[in-house]
Amino acid sequence: MELLHGSPTDRTGRSDREIRAYAFLDKLGVDFDRTDHPDQPATTMEVCATVDAILGVHICKNLFLCNRQKTSFYLLIMPGDKPFKTKELSKQMGISRLSFAEESFMEQLLDVHPGSVSVLGLMNDKEHRVRLVIDEDVLKEEMFGCHPCENTSSIRFKTADLMEKIIPALGAEPTMVKLVGVEE
Repeated sequence: MELLHGSPTDRTGRSDREIRAYAFLDKLGVDFDRTDHPDQPATTMEVCATVDAILGVHICKNLFLCNRQKTSFYLLIMPGDKPFKTKELSKQMGISRLSFAEESFMEQLLDVHPGSVSVLGLMNDKEHRVRLVIDEDVLKEEMFGCHPCENTSSIRFKTADLMEKIIPALGAEPTMVKLVGVEE
């Protein structure tokens, strides 16, 4: 793995969703770096640690959640090293019970698979059915790391670009939360 700049010129073996993610960033003028790891999808802590070291940034946790009725969906972005406590987020959001959404909803609404969830998946949510939720600690970092809708590549860009370019272009209105990783 190595650090590369911008969109790949060779698109061999890349999915349409990954190519769309790069095109979206390019259209917005977002400057980004990437590392490709097709033989090592970011599914283990060891691979994630290697990716983080190459990018020089921690990839955020991106959790796809829903309410009990499976009628409201949420994409939570939080620091990767912070524990996630469902009750803590449910309380802040005023929702009686949140749980992880089924893979079928992830594919239907965001066009991504488990392990590849990313804020960039919201570009596929044309009806804005998924509500973006961001832990405020994410905004404390200068750079933001995520997957381009595939966990065989990882990218970094300025957190300011996330808030000032990407999220507005997605038509998302983020809900900010302060998670501490403990249940009360």
